[in-house]
Amino acid sequence: MRIGELAAKTGVPARMLRYYEQQGLITPHRLSNGYRDYDEYLVDRVQKIRGLVDAGIPTRIVADILPCLHQSRTIVVHDAEPGLRQLLVSERDRMSEKIAFLTQNRDAITAYIDAIDASHDHTRERLAS
Repeated sequence: MRIGELAAKTGVPARMLRYYEQQGLITPHRLSNGYRDYDEYLVDRVQKIRGLVDAGIPTRIVADILPCLHQSRTIVVHDAEPGLRQLLVSERDRMSEKIAFLTQNRDAITAYIDAIDASHDHTRERLAS
């Protein structure tokens, strides 16, 4: 697929996709005319990259984290930057809080939908009798 298609499927601007390529995070094939050709699997990869970058993880660290998202493997860290561990711990904790908040909101919305459905069912039963 072309860069515009990948941008549309992922919501990531083409300019950012080119940046990801410069950083070695994605690698498209080059066609004979020089155009980039992106495989379908890159849709998922770009979404994962975007999520990590949006979470404040620098692209140089994203490159190390990406393999961990697809397979279990032994992770070996050489010369971790000072403060990296704390950054990752803070980000993990922030994500956990956000997940808990989103779960609570999802459950509240589900309860509200159920109440609407029950109200409609009650109204239909009343009209039918």
